[in-house]
Amino acid sequence: MFALLADLAWRRPRRILVAAVVLAVAAGVFGAGTPSHLSASDNDYQDKGSESYRTFQLLSQRTGVIPGPSIVIIASRGEAGRAVSLVRRDPAVAVVHRGRARGGKVVVAAYLRDGSDTGAAARRIEHVAPGLVGGPAVASEQVRRQSERDLLRAELIAFPLLLVLGIWIFRGVVAALLPVAAGVLSIVTTLAMLRLANSAVTISVFALNLVTGAGLGLAIDYSLLLLSRYREELAESDPQKALRTTVATAGQTVAFSAVTVAAAFASLLVFPLAFLRSMAIGGMAVALLAGVVALLVIPALFALLGRHVDALALRRGPPPGTGGWYRFAHGVMRRPLPIAVGTAAVLVALGLPFLGVRFTGVDASVLPTSASARQVQDAIHARAPEHVVASRATLARVHELRGVDAMTAPRPLGGGLWSADVTPVARPMSEGAKDLVRRIRALPGTSVGGVTAWYLDTSSSLRRHLPAAGAILALTIIALLYLVTRSVILPVKAVLMNALSLTAAFGVLVWVFQDGRLEGALHYTSQGALELTQPVLLFAIAFGLATDYGVFLLSRIREAHESGLPNREAVALGLERTGRVVTAAALLFCVAVGSFATSGIVIVKEVGLGIALAVAIDASLVRALLVPSLMALLGDWNWWRPGRKPG
Repeated sequence: MFALLADLAWRRPRRILVAAVVLAVAAGVFGAGTPSHLSASDNDYQDKGSESYRTFQLLSQRTGVIPGPSIVIIASRGEAGRAVSLVRRDPAVAVVHRGRARGGKVVVAAYLRDGSDTGAAARRIEHVAPGLVGGPAVASEQVRRQSERDLLRAELIAFPLLLVLGIWIFRGVVAALLPVAAGVLSIVTTLAMLRLANSAVTISVFALNLVTGAGLGLAIDYSLLLLSRYREELAESDPQKALRTTVATAGQTVAFSAVTVAAAFASLLVFPLAFLRSMAIGGMAVALLAGVVALLVIPALFALLGRHVDALALRRGPPPGTGGWYRFAHGVMRRPLPIAVGTAAVLVALGLPFLGVRFTGVDASVLPTSASARQVQDAIHARAPEHVVASRATLARVHELRGVDAMTAPRPLGGGLWSADVTPVARPMSEGAKDLVRRIRALPGTSVGGVTAWYLDTSSSLRRHLPAAGAILALTIIALLYLVTRSVILPVKAVLMNALSLTAAFGVLVWVFQDGRLEGALHYTSQGALELTQPVLLFAIAFGLATDYGVFLLSRIREAHESGLPNREAVALGLERTGRVVTAAALLFCVAVGSFATSGIVIVKEVGLGIALAVAIDASLVRALLVPSLMALLGDWNWWRPGRKPG
């Protein structure tokens, strides 16, 4: 297959490139409107089979009103009457309540009709209502708009930096343009696919950030890997033969890598949350498309450019067996045990803060303090009520429970069911609020929805599905790495090292975002916890990307070993061949995804910084120190598989 791809690129380079340009333009036009079609709803974080979601649906259907105020306005006494009048005139509004806030302000709470377009209602009311406008519906709209602005800003930051760094890393202006072109094509085609997918399933707006960062990063990785190998082969053969060898070797590695990263994202499909499934769909699409672009477009460019791929080159690398990475690898393997133990100790130490991790949900607090929805939530210090459905007699017992601050009069739902809103003394999602929800649920015949009930149900759902997702991820990656290395030991070792490096990245995230470090530098306000789905999301993404770099390194080590070199020499030569490539790719990838740390949404900051940390740790401590030291310690056992004896 790879020989056919090389021949196709050599014979039809112009046709391939013209087709790529046409596809990019068409996908760009169609995908330009994708952000406005994607979801920013709280429902993206709901398990549709949970008790809290069923309660929400039951109340909506029986009453015709969405439970809880969707829009909240804080206005002065002089503005309050106008605010109430404007809100009541909106066709989506079913009920309006008026209350008091501190400082002489008035709180106007609007409850929307079931089935109404909450986003459209939020936009209308936000535009005309006086005072501060917030609430869940407005927060969702502001998250969507902030996400679009953040995406544009991240691209404006990342693309110039990537081009400048690319000229230095790729050692040439022409070569530096290759990953940018591949990245743009991968991203625009994925955006078009997301718009199509959104017509069938809910796609979260946050998938845009992932697609952009991963699309650029993977395009850089694959372009750099192919270019590095093509330059090696050009030094010893003509362009056509160099192209065939590049596609047969580095191209095969790219294919394995793309499938591996896609498989890591696919493990998120196990979770019944639209947010995580959106990330799975976006990640799978961009990984596979980046691989296809690399295997079709980049070889076509090589065929067209030939030796001119190094046009405007600035410098060339050292000959094999003389570079710094070769000497560094032998230096590490001279003292493998202390280096392996020391590196593992550093990773464990970095991961220790993760033992004290706390979690929270998604609400207006993820927005910057300049957002009105965030200001409303902070101003009223909302103790969101839990929605309880039960018999009237059971609701009387609920009112007597410890931890209840207030409770509305029971309302009939029909069929012997009644509902009431119960406000805990404690803040939503705190231990006190969670204990109260558990006590209410312990009463016979009760069903509870609301913020804290959602948190408990989502936590439980994630815990139930995590073992299956982890097993799928580990077994898939072990199987794929076995095909690359023809070894049982190396894939298992790679999975264990990935887990260790990810734990270190999680520990740093807790130190930064949960403990409130670097608030000034990163321009955020700590929620005192990490968002509930972040560890699951980062585990899949970073695990796949770490394996991506492992494939680059291990495939070159295996190639050297199968050529007859002893284990240590093969490791040194493999690290020399890929050390600069992996380091450069990791640096550029960190720029691509790290630019999202400039986002105004704290959970996007967590994702951007978390992926960048995981990639940086893997490319430095793991690939440079842990891999060569452990391979030196294991010797010929590295290559063991059933039926093959070491040595």
